[in-house]
Amino acid sequence: MLGVVILAGVVAATASCGRGAADAKVEPMQSPAGPNSGQPQLTVSARGILLSWIEQDGRTASLKFAERTASGWSQVRTVASGDDWFISAADVPSVMRLTDGAFVAHWLQQTDPAAEAYDLRLSYSSDEAQTWATSFTPHHDGTKTQHGFASLFEMPGAGLGLVWLDGRAMPPDQEHSEHGSMSLRLATFDRDWKQTSEALLDPRVCECCPTTAAATAEGVITAFRDRSADEVRDIAVVRLENGNWSEPTSVHEDDWQISACPVNGPAMSARGREIAIAWFTVKNAQGQTYAALSRDAGRSWGTAIRLDENGSLGRVGIAMLGDGSAVATWVEIADQRAQFRMRRVDPSGATGPVLNIASGTGGRLSGYPRVAAHEDELVFAWTERVPTDAGGVAGPARVQTAAARVRH
Repeated sequence: MLGVVILAGVVAATASCGRGAADAKVEPMQSPAGPNSGQPQLTVSARGILLSWIEQDGRTASLKFAERTASGWSQVRTVASGDDWFISAADVPSVMRLTDGAFVAHWLQQTDPAAEAYDLRLSYSSDEAQTWATSFTPHHDGTKTQHGFASLFEMPGAGLGLVWLDGRAMPPDQEHSEHGSMSLRLATFDRDWKQTSEALLDPRVCECCPTTAAATAEGVITAFRDRSADEVRDIAVVRLENGNWSEPTSVHEDDWQISACPVNGPAMSARGREIAIAWFTVKNAQGQTYAALSRDAGRSWGTAIRLDENGSLGRVGIAMLGDGSAVATWVEIADQRAQFRMRRVDPSGATGPVLNIASGTGGRLSGYPRVAAHEDELVFAWTERVPTDAGGVAGPARVQTAAARVRH
């Protein structure tokens, strides 16, 4: 069920900086996704917001997408289909539009189902998604291990970059073993789609937490859940600056020590040199969601800002707005219902009220909700099992969408 809500500006912050309050009314919009759909992802280009998802028909999975237009979602287009894909609520495919208008997409192909091993597949289209190039992989180790949780980004100047979690150093049957580690790796491609690099960014990271990446005015930054020798799994970033990648640095010292992967990665959004990041951690046996802001392209971070009120399940999202504020989202349980929630974070760090976007029971709200912003519009996407009759019987999963106009 979609809640109609008002996203209000922070009164104290408004008074101190002389700006009018920002507000936005969240309204449902017809989703372009069909039944048996899930794994939503939102990306943003100069042309607007793009929604991608997977639809399943028996054993066949298809990666589809639509773009946001002034009149709603565009015609649905299909990137690729297969009956050997790896499908995960957390490790989802993506489609993005590059500056030159080309599309690039990624999805996951199984190589050993018993070991949950799979490869990243990439493809691109230069003719408005009428045709797609033969798919290829950015990794060349040849191991039947995990290659996933990819984040794609446009390289400064031209070309494509991506980071992913790579399990080539981990025995397939020892996912959480001290013998071998999951790593964070990078690949880059030039504008002719020739691979120009493959590099190791961090040799030991959390095994199955989603990654994120954003382009700043000073270069690309990627965030991920790191993993220390004594199992502290806090959020770290690596920055591309003047052609070189930095060493990993922590966003905040949560000191969350856990012996298994929580499957909860960070989300990040950037405008110029300003970045907003959101993440999940556990303190005093309670899940909590935080955000932090950077004004220097991720070299340093402000105070960690608590977002949830009564405990969080994480699954965070974040989108920066034109005035330097950000809208952060997460999932938490309230009144025995899973709630997809949001909160505005002012540039000063002050926060607005917690507001519901959607809620569900009995597994109706699932997966990892998304948020993105373009110009004066916010778009939300999530997966929900919508009741099929008055008795509330849940139907097939389906990606749902909503939008809001932001006024300042």
